[in-house]
Amino acid sequence: MKPIIGIPSDQLIETNPRMPGDYPAYAPHDVKEVIYAAGGIPVILPFPESFSDVEDSIQDIIAMIDGLMLPGGPDVNPLFFGEEPIPEIGMTIGMEDRFEIALIKEAVKVGKPILGICRGIQVLNVALGGTLYQDLGAQNPSVKIQHAQATLGHFKTHHVKIEENSQLFNLLGGSSVVNSRHHQAIKQIADSLIVTATSPDGIVEAVESERSNQILAVQWHPENLWQNDKVQFKLFTDFVTRAAKKTNEIQHARIKK
Repeated sequence: MKPIIGIPSDQLIETNPRMPGDYPAYAPHDVKEVIYAAGGIPVILPFPESFSDVEDSIQDIIAMIDGLMLPGGPDVNPLFFGEEPIPEIGMTIGMEDRFEIALIKEAVKVGKPILGICRGIQVLNVALGGTLYQDLGAQNPSVKIQHAQATLGHFKTHHVKIEENSQLFNLLGGSSVVNSRHHQAIKQIADSLIVTATSPDGIVEAVESERSNQILAVQWHPENLWQNDKVQFKLFTDFVTRAAKKTNEIQHARIKK
């Protein structure tokens, strides 16, 4: 069977005037398509208005899926890493943050593979105890390149340097040219993660699990690049393969019992 990949939903805030109060939950088109292309089955995980509605279902949700994919989306609320919001922060959706943080913690606990993209790397870092720059321009004077690119999202705009002896190095090599659509970024990295790629001005561009290959997350958007870049596609085929492998390990362990 193909592995089931859970994708936490984003949500349109603007309502349809014909249906007041209707807030569609969705996953980005390219994320859905690349999971299918990589051999997985994408399943959208909509977040609730009240976390208490699903708090006792987090274990069941993670048990249902084989891998957790964390896509891009709104800014992460700084209250979740102990800060007040600065004027430059963008829109945040606290219910989405709380839901994804709970999913991440449970997935890490049971060893389910995780792939994070853009917001995904940020909320992952926060869930595991790290912090973020709420806005790079306002809080990091070392920033020298454009991280929120002005051109279209499927165009590549800057380089990243990839650390040797990393999972990402094995997939992409020592460097890559990527797209860039963010103004938040990792500040203090979580203890259980290691930095495996950086931009020319030193911004964290990728992280991995420190002691396993369970987690891989990048700051750029490979879901917008894979159609014309088969190297970037490896991020998704690797993730789906890891998800299938972990599920097989769990099933074999159950049979032995």
